[in-house]
Amino acid sequence: MLDTRPGLTTSGLVLDGQEQVLLCASLFYFRLPRETWADRLAQVRASGYTVIDVYLPWNFHELAPGEWDFAGRRDAGAFLDLAHEAGLSVIARPGPYICSEWDGGALPAWLPLTPGLRIRQAEPQYLDAVRGWFDQVLPLLAARQHGHGGSVVAVQLENELDFFDTADRTAYVGALRDMALAHGIEVPLIACAGQGDAAGATGDVEGVVPAFNFYPSDASAFVEPEVRRYAELLAGRGLPLLVTETNRAHVTLRRLLVSGARVLAPYLQASGYDFGWTPSTGNWGDPGGFMTHDYDFGGYLSPVGEPRPEMVEARVLAAVTRTLGARLARAVPHAADDAYRTDVPTSASPSVLALDGGGTLLGVPNLGDVAGPAVLAAGGGGRRALADVADDDLVVTLRPHSCTLVLRDLPLDGFGLDGTLVLATADLVGAGPDGLVLAAHGPSTLALRSGDGTPVVVRLDAPVPGSPASVDVSDGATTWHVVVQHPQDVTDPDGTRHPAPAGPSGRAAVAHAAATAARITAARLLDLPTRTGVTVRHDLPPASEQVGVLRGRTHYTADVTDVTELLLVGAADLVDLALDGQAQPTRARFGATELVPVDGATRVDATVETWGHPNFDDVRLPAMRMGSLRGIGQVFSVTGREDVHALWTVDGGSQWAGEPAPLRTLGGWSSTRVGQPITYRRRLDVDGTSPYALHVDGLPGSARVHVDGVERLVTATDPWVHLAPGEGREITVTVPHAPGAFGPTTLLRLEPVRGWDVEAQSDHDLLALAGSSAGGAPVDLPLALDPGDERWVDVDVPSGGCSIRFEGTHVRVAVYAHDELLGRVWLDDDARPRFTGGDPGRVWLPAAWNGGTIRLQVRATAGRTDPALVAVLVTPSKE
Repeated sequence: MLDTRPGLTTSGLVLDGQEQVLLCASLFYFRLPRETWADRLAQVRASGYTVIDVYLPWNFHELAPGEWDFAGRRDAGAFLDLAHEAGLSVIARPGPYICSEWDGGALPAWLPLTPGLRIRQAEPQYLDAVRGWFDQVLPLLAARQHGHGGSVVAVQLENELDFFDTADRTAYVGALRDMALAHGIEVPLIACAGQGDAAGATGDVEGVVPAFNFYPSDASAFVEPEVRRYAELLAGRGLPLLVTETNRAHVTLRRLLVSGARVLAPYLQASGYDFGWTPSTGNWGDPGGFMTHDYDFGGYLSPVGEPRPEMVEARVLAAVTRTLGARLARAVPHAADDAYRTDVPTSASPSVLALDGGGTLLGVPNLGDVAGPAVLAAGGGGRRALADVADDDLVVTLRPHSCTLVLRDLPLDGFGLDGTLVLATADLVGAGPDGLVLAAHGPSTLALRSGDGTPVVVRLDAPVPGSPASVDVSDGATTWHVVVQHPQDVTDPDGTRHPAPAGPSGRAAVAHAAATAARITAARLLDLPTRTGVTVRHDLPPASEQVGVLRGRTHYTADVTDVTELLLVGAADLVDLALDGQAQPTRARFGATELVPVDGATRVDATVETWGHPNFDDVRLPAMRMGSLRGIGQVFSVTGREDVHALWTVDGGSQWAGEPAPLRTLGGWSSTRVGQPITYRRRLDVDGTSPYALHVDGLPGSARVHVDGVERLVTATDPWVHLAPGEGREITVTVPHAPGAFGPTTLLRLEPVRGWDVEAQSDHDLLALAGSSAGGAPVDLPLALDPGDERWVDVDVPSGGCSIRFEGTHVRVAVYAHDELLGRVWLDDDARPRFTGGDPGRVWLPAAWNGGTIRLQVRATAGRTDPALVAVLVTPSKE
């Protein structure tokens, strides 16, 4: 009986015995309405890609500890079944950590509430929690494995573990592997490296295959030699190069292909949308980024399902991989430094594949903005100037941002044809007994021969979209029928031709949408509260997660009579403060410590909204650490100040004689040893009973600080050292020496602010409130509000799917429909943080969820102008 289970060889992920380079598109069910799943899967299949990779987010399915949901929009099994019906294989990625710019990287927000639990470690409490998740999700995957009537061809354990400081990688990944095997996972287990550290990603665990994620600049000249290195390393272990994430542009995918990649999985070819409170914060190591609800990095399908021009390139590359099949999968990459010469920006070390059974496939990139010629040397050719063109050299025109694939010396007997394809500068997208099919954007060259005869060379005109040209090529002994078509005419695997995607994209698409949108100014102002007002008294302010707000908002109120300054420590994400009812500018500082003048106020109110937990571990700010909690954090009253900038002893180690140690200001030592570590030391006058905070203003970069011998990291983005009662009598600060002092340095004596009235308002509470019936009165926009005000507004919208944007200033708008939070938009505001990902101003209302009305929760923020919601802009979207 034929073994149909997927296998891994140097030729790649082999399915049903078929060796072929696989193209894989990310497609995430949790970022799409269930009503759109089948259509999106069909769109991916029509691109020619035959595989999708699918994250399965733990916290999307476990809504609270032990509360599981795999129904409706969360029915992952139904999605996998639809993928199978669409003819798509699936690389399943259940985590437990997925990154994916998703809330907390899919790790549940309550995990850090367990004392001693350490995420992403071989730690018993964490592994027990993961086991609970795997007990739910792995049987779902095991039942749908390829070879057992399902679509799952590989399962990824963890995600880019080489970015994270896991103490015992072997024990951790080994535990995940054992869980997978215990649940009957028979398909290959893989683990992807985010920065090339295979051992860091897999722990070198037996049975877990390393995969690699590459995110170079599409203009980088060094893609090929880097990728070839990993392909060679893996081939030495009898393994293929699986590129589980990379850029979406097919110019880069082609370069990866000729450098030895066997699975090409550009991340997010099929874009999506983050409904609810699911975007993450602190993305990509740049402090201050909020992920947009619009989850889009420019893939070939927009978040609302609109095909983009890159879809054409997808069909062409897919057709090339299908046509060359096992010849391509078994090919061996080599450097091709002398294969061509050009003056356009190109690869520093191009790649060529030696195809199995004969022939080569060369990649010739143009990484610049302007078309230009390349000379293909007939016999090596070296790096001569373009002006020095020999008679037997061939000149080809390279389009901007492209990679021309040049096919040479391919035997045609495997296609049922006689002879050899000596040269083709167009893409070979079909071959069989009826002839050859080529695709090209412009003029191309084809050379064929039978036996050992002289090749017949044909110059082919640029094909016209919609009008493929046919030509019979003969060398007197053999005649070949050749069809030349424009890339727009390349069909999908079922032979269907699709219209070329058209229309603007990127910023142009946003401008076009705004220009063509229906502008709505009629609304209903609702008689509906935005809070219940039910509070619980706490001595100290709890984290949001401690009062059950895993996603949503937490409201805090405390008496601050006789307080002159407040010190907020760890407040995140969106912090709206009011002093005696006077709204302050919104804070979005990712937990960075902040002084807040009280100015004689007697009451502080705070509404703290979770935008999302961090998906990446960034040590520079407290709320960007994975496992960090949300809420107002710790709140202190400042009860004393001391200038401690002077009288630090200097220790330069072995760099100079330092006895007796000189006294300098912190950072004030001067020497020629720039960049060498300098340690400053002093005792602080702490009373042993109060908490303190040491503020090191102007700290350059980061410093290693020892408090009573225990090391801490302090960074320029949060230059505070927090001292519990009794800590801080002895402190050292070690920084790389740089000319110029920093400071001042201040020691603050603190007292916790006590007596907090707290109202928890989880996402479930907010959804229930948004779905409440309420009376209202018609109102014409603009709607003017005072800073800190919050109101509910209903707006009637046209039927069908639509993109919704807003005009206004200094307001945040949350949009609800179909018992879902569609998304949140923050209009012009001095305090608005940087947004990353997709369009921060767009909210998507899917057609299946459009009941004719959207409900807006409008919150006014404090700033330089009066808050107002001016208009609602609605643009139909194709789904």
